[in-house]
Amino acid sequence: MKKLLAIVLSLVMVLGLFAGCGAKEEAPATEAPAAPAAPAETEAAEVSYMDQLIADAQAEGTLVVYGSCEEEYLAVACEKFQELYGIEVQYQRLSTGEVQSKVEEEAGNPSGDVWFGGTTDPYNVCAAEGLLEAYEAENASHLLGQAYRDADGYWYGIYKGILGFMVNVDELERMGLEKPADWADLTKPEYQGLIWLSNYNTSGTAKLVINTMIQKYGHDEGIQYLVDLDKNIHVYTKSGSGPSKNVGTGECVIGIGFLHDGITQIVDNGYGNVELIIPSSGTSYEIGATAIFKGCEHPNAAKLWIEFALSPDCVNLAQDNGSYQFLVIDNATQPAIATEFGLDPENVMDYDFEDAKNNITTYVEEVFTALGDSADDRFKTE
Repeated sequence: MKKLLAIVLSLVMVLGLFAGCGAKEEAPATEAPAAPAAPAETEAAEVSYMDQLIADAQAEGTLVVYGSCEEEYLAVACEKFQELYGIEVQYQRLSTGEVQSKVEEEAGNPSGDVWFGGTTDPYNVCAAEGLLEAYEAENASHLLGQAYRDADGYWYGIYKGILGFMVNVDELERMGLEKPADWADLTKPEYQGLIWLSNYNTSGTAKLVINTMIQKYGHDEGIQYLVDLDKNIHVYTKSGSGPSKNVGTGECVIGIGFLHDGITQIVDNGYGNVELIIPSSGTSYEIGATAIFKGCEHPNAAKLWIEFALSPDCVNLAQDNGSYQFLVIDNATQPAIATEFGLDPENVMDYDFEDAKNNITTYVEEVFTALGDSADDRFKTE
């Protein structure tokens, strides 16, 4: 009897062991499929959006770009977009002020689809006038901070440039003059007729100069500074990069503008007589932007352009095509040469973009009023 009981107990234990092993083998079959499901669905949704956008853009077949960056960079960016997506790209290089005037005249029926490059002050004016289309870009997730986009998606930053002086050291030495070290130096009598600046009517760079002086010195003092500076200005150029292009030749002895334009003249054009100066008491910076024109003819191609402009495919082209601005997306390659010239994207004043956005139109009018009628001929645009 004891022997029979022992056999029965042994059988029970063996059956229990097999039952336990069977349970362990069945569990993974029930749980495993659930894990990868959510990521796969998310990835499929993302791919579906971009694939659909590309297809819709290709169906439109054409994109018209107004570019306010340098023409060499504009051209290669447009060529790259056409190569990637098979969409015909037509482009024209205009200063930011010229683009602003053009879309204002077209009043909601724009001849262009997108705006590429140039400072944000004119972009903000156009956004306030209802001339830009809001778009929430997927690639905006790569921006280095919220400062590099409009909160409502009317424009997105693609680069950052530092404002300063470019001087022809040979000409200054020939004249027996010291280099200007700060903004206040530019109003000294010895620099009369030697300084070039861009036109407040046509240039976003010049509008940035207005905002910078008002924020730096205060409203009344800032406008008075610009009146005093005007006495030393020889030429107001249509485009913000205009002064930089004439420093190496000596036609312009001191140019006010973005220092990356000076790097282009030194590195690409071989002007070893050009020196870059960061104002000692501080300076401001631009955010170069891109945006969609409201009511444009090719809205899907325009959205695809914004995604492209916020990608390495686009912005990494800049430094190989004469544009050495700091880039503002986290997956781009920064131009090392900018730091070699002592430029630091963080060593700038705390620029009030909201004040500039809300008041630049008024400030420009106030500057012209302060300059008086005698300045009219110097600021005419064709």
